Amino acid sequence: MKFVLVLVAPRDKIVLTEAMVARVRALVGGGEVGWLSPGEAAEIPCMVEPDLALVGAALDGAGVDALCVKARGRRKAVLVADMDSTIVTSETLDELAAEAGVGEAVAAITRRSMAGELEFAGALRERVALLRGLELAALERTWRRTEIMPGARELVATMRAHGAVTALVSGGFTWFTARVAAELGFDSHRANTLLDDGSRLIGAVSEPVLDRDAKRTALHEVAAARGVKLGACMAVGDGSNDVAMVSDAGMGVAYHAQTILQAATKLHINHADLRALLFLQGYPASVFRG
Repeated sequence: MKFVLVLVAPRDKIVLTEAMVARVRALVGGGEVGWLSPGEAAEIPCMVEPDLALVGAALDGAGVDALCVKARGRRKAVLVADMDSTIVTSETLDELAAEAGVGEAVAAITRRSMAGELEFAGALRERVALLRGLELAALERTWRRTEIMPGARELVATMRAHGAVTALVSGGFTWFTARVAAELGFDSHRANTLLDDGSRLIGAVSEPVLDRDAKRTALHEVAAARGVKLGACMAVGDGSNDVAMVSDAGMGVAYHAQTILQAATKLHINHADLRALLFLQGYPASVFRG
């Protein structure tokens, strides 16, 4: 079989039943079903790439993610992940803006930037300028409110346990990526650096801004350091500044993403959590770490 169709249900919301999987298997003319996690994830080997619209219809719009990958080379040696709204549930810049009393103004710019309506670097500078004068203690308060995305711990720990290199690459700030990387065990992290005067933010970041092109460069550099081709890499993100990185990776995933990023890859996770990235690679839940 040349392809594998992976079905993943969001935990605690929908149960992936044998009947649902059987309908899909009959539709695609698939081989023997493999259960990666009972009630949550199953895989069906296929000779041809299935029509995912028809698969969705066979699932009766149940809110189950259907993802098709080539059977060969599913497990990846590199993971490069965005941070905000991907590895953590929030946009940390928006949270800082709320601390500064400019939350609505900054959030509006963030939405337009992530949708690809604004050039990222300029939009970042504009938002950071609005943080001028914010006390550094606000970063710590924001960090205490920051939540890790469900499945992120398992994703990083499991891939590392199987020899993969993991990198956090964000258009956000190193103040947060350093903490997220340390908590989850990422091998490295890259982001923008907020500038301060020792007690307050000065409303600027170090140049050059880490933008979509820098994210793409990071993917290439991490792959080269690991000694693998881009085909052996997985990249995941949610916004417009992730397009180049996700497009270049052998397995590029749009995670609860903006339309512009969904258009850049066939792999869309719109319902499940980050455990889906492990199922996509063929890992059964029984070997998950974290």
